[in-house]
Amino acid sequence: MNEPATPILLVEDDRSLSQLLAEELEADGFTVTRAAGLAEARDRLRAGRPALIVSDLRLPDGDGMQVLAFQQAEYPGIPFIVITAFGTVDQAVEALKAGADDFLTKPLSTDHLRLKIRRLLAQADMSRQLAEFRSQQQGDPNLGLVGDSLEMERLRAEIRQVARSHAAVLINGESGTGKELVARAIHRQSDRAEQAFVPVNCAGIPPELMESEFFGHEAGAFTGARQARRGLFAEADGGTLLLDEIGEMPLALQAKLLRVLQEGAIKPVGADHEEPVDVRILAATHVDLMKAVEEGHFREDLYYRLETLSLRVPPLRERGEDVELLAMQFLKEACRRHNRGFVKFSEVTLQVLKDYPFPGNVRELASAIERAVTFCEGDTIQPENLPERIRKRQGQTVDDGLAPATGQISQWPTLETLQKEYVERVMAAVDGNKRRAAQILGINRRTLYRWLDAGQHHD
Repeated sequence: MNEPATPILLVEDDRSLSQLLAEELEADGFTVTRAAGLAEARDRLRAGRPALIVSDLRLPDGDGMQVLAFQQAEYPGIPFIVITAFGTVDQAVEALKAGADDFLTKPLSTDHLRLKIRRLLAQADMSRQLAEFRSQQQGDPNLGLVGDSLEMERLRAEIRQVARSHAAVLINGESGTGKELVARAIHRQSDRAEQAFVPVNCAGIPPELMESEFFGHEAGAFTGARQARRGLFAEADGGTLLLDEIGEMPLALQAKLLRVLQEGAIKPVGADHEEPVDVRILAATHVDLMKAVEEGHFREDLYYRLETLSLRVPPLRERGEDVELLAMQFLKEACRRHNRGFVKFSEVTLQVLKDYPFPGNVRELASAIERAVTFCEGDTIQPENLPERIRKRQGQTVDDGLAPATGQISQWPTLETLQKEYVERVMAAVDGNKRRAAQILGINRRTLYRWLDAGQHHD
């Protein structure tokens, strides 16, 4: 069964323009409800909540700012675009400060309007996902993990399955993929959700202190141990203990960990008796533990004890459109930290992010967005605001093969030649999809058609 079309409320008193925009948007898969004035717009809103509102600024019985005020008061959270033939910077600032999400002037480019609508709908969807991300309830459908890709749906299904067990779980994944988030999701979905979740990075504890850190110690157990101290296992009693980078754990401590898994008891350093503990162990690693076993760095019996229930967190390069969802989430968070107002990505910036493989995964993406927000002076993040390593790939696409190898100016190509070759490359990269090519080039489709037609006539 097909999903219902996304509803849009269009408030425009110009009948011909209203009809044109409605036809264009409906051809793009939306359901459009039209209103010719302020009173009718209010009635339409009361009759059913749209996913987005497009409103003219000047109306016969009021203005778009009043529509916006009504929406903000009665139906908050709906993306709102103001359009007008009388646009000024002051009006744009006023509309944005009042809660509008974008401001467009007539004559409108329908392609531009469609792009704005889709971007705002995606951002609204991201806001909903961000709310779910913050939710600590077991009923959270996304388990606090942002992403719509098949890989993330598979991971969420596996998390729900292993959460029902009390057995140890091994979480595999490259650095920066979010293994701790997965561990927290398992904990929240388990019957231990109300108890402690204690994360510890095994690589961050000196080997000589690990036993005391994990199992605690008695007073006088060693030099400097003036009083007894509870260890991490005792702190996590009844709950969950995450052993991050477990491959860094010394072999001697691995043997004691195996005993805890088998016996459910710990022996603090300097103690003469064991203490029972009820702790679920989650272990995470970015290394190949089977290879570590073969090389003698990891106990085989412990590996098979952990590997019984194992999850793989996919790298970001395997998650497709999740890059855009995550980027929007990180953008909102960074804007909040920096006290920034409305900031968005340009289409080219989003494409650059999608094209980059992100070897550092989600952590690298978050860092890139943080930098972009810091260096962005306007309201739109451009590729130049991204780290050089990311935008360099975009630059290679443009420069490689176009810039002359020689320094002789007479051999340099003309701007017309560069434009033609670049447009051809973009068209080839998107398999001839003119709408996508126009988005990447930052132009409307009519301009693209004109450029392509000019190129054919010159051939």
